[in-house]
Amino acid sequence: MAETDDQAAVGRARAWYTAGCAETERGEYAAAAGSFGRALEIAPDWSEAQHNLGRALFELGRVDEAIQCFERAARGPHPGLPRAMLALAIPGSAAADHQAVLDARRAWVREFLPPLRPGPRASPGVLAEGRPLRVGYVSSFFHRANWMKPVWALINHHDRRAVAVHLFADSPGWSGGDGYRAAPGDAIHAIAGMPNEDVAGLIERCGIDVLVDLNGYSRQTRLPLFQRRPAPVLVTWFNMYATSGMPCFDYVVGDDVVVAPNEERWYCERVRRVSGSYLAFEVSHAAPDIVDAPCASGRPVTFGCLASQYKITPHVLEAWGRILRAAPASALVLRNAALAAAGTRRYVFDALAASGIGRDRVRLLGQADHLEFLRTYDDIDVALDTFPYGGGTTTMEALWQGVPVVTFLGDRWAGRQSASLLRAAGLGEYVARDLDGYVAMAAALAAQPERVARARAGMRERIRGSDVCNGEQLARDMEHLYRDMYAERAGASPRAGPADAHAFLARGTST
Repeated sequence: MAETDDQAAVGRARAWYTAGCAETERGEYAAAAGSFGRALEIAPDWSEAQHNLGRALFELGRVDEAIQCFERAARGPHPGLPRAMLALAIPGSAAADHQAVLDARRAWVREFLPPLRPGPRASPGVLAEGRPLRVGYVSSFFHRANWMKPVWALINHHDRRAVAVHLFADSPGWSGGDGYRAAPGDAIHAIAGMPNEDVAGLIERCGIDVLVDLNGYSRQTRLPLFQRRPAPVLVTWFNMYATSGMPCFDYVVGDDVVVAPNEERWYCERVRRVSGSYLAFEVSHAAPDIVDAPCASGRPVTFGCLASQYKITPHVLEAWGRILRAAPASALVLRNAALAAAGTRRYVFDALAASGIGRDRVRLLGQADHLEFLRTYDDIDVALDTFPYGGGTTTMEALWQGVPVVTFLGDRWAGRQSASLLRAAGLGEYVARDLDGYVAMAAALAAQPERVARARAGMRERIRGSDVCNGEQLARDMEHLYRDMYAERAGASPRAGPADAHAFLARGTST
């Protein structure tokens, strides 16, 4: 029987779809986006192709376009994955405001998470007993030493007379190390592969008083755990950088920079703040020695960014084009895993060419082991932050290698992480007021190579002695917050009990 035109069209669409899936597997996101686009030209209502196109565009940094694809895919018969991607990606969309982030996350929660379950209640007696609060930390990334630097800055400095530490490790095979310094009485619970219901039961049996989520939307399959409310107080910290949209979380911890008071109405959680940056760092892994700034030898200033490609949006590339035009002798170095693909490199080259920047001024590098990755900063004079989703670990690592980071105060938590870190590091002069100020500041630094070279000298020691590396202060602040949170939930005085008195007197002392 002869093939009909409709059957032939379906076959062509499936061929393009299959090609897109194969290209995605190889990390060729630009080619994958083209293939999924061709499939949708033939079958425009194919929600799976819309979702996969969105994934490819997201990995390229074309986040606003990706969000549109996920929204279209979510109107199809299988809305789960696109709704999840919307909830994950939307804080990085320039077109999304605070309300859009809240709405997208609430929509995913309402449709795909289990109902909120009443769990253990906080008791005033716990505070009166004077025992340490049992604080549990849940993470799927304890094995990622470079990413966990703020987590270990907190946990390694906890006063075990105030806090009993429980780590619920969703990292297969991880049982300690990688930056974590175990203290007597700490407990590590291996939960990799365990169903959420079983993990909730384990947490309840441990009698955890305060449970802290460290994953955010980076491990969405663990978020249903918190809807079971396995502890009296639920907190999200470190990796949420927006509201969770989940009714289960009682508190989210930030600082005065990342969440403005007038923005709290867009948070499901009660916002609590520490005194410095909410991302104090402890660098315990190997890092290269700092070398002289490239511009110290008389070369023009080289800008750089080692952020993930999904943070390098078209608006970012346009701003970088403006900087390079304003500093016509300067160059740009970018490195991330996605740039290993020829198609991604071509996409970035073409985007910069549209701003009048030739390939001879741009160096694009792919993935490397962490030590070699950090050595890339040897060739960078000034790091450029991304927006609206800025750097956290990326910014701190640049500073640790002696490279100043230029940023501006964004319109959301995700866009203010670098500002928080720089101000805590005593480097607030690199925080511009707005995008135009960011461009002007970077261009001005290109004309001041002596200033750039001086900034590099002694940067690491300056950072090490600043508030951005003050894990002790972060630990004291968090311990006070945990006790106050528990007291609020129990309807008791936050200053009850000798353990809290000890924590208050010990504030700022070594632990």
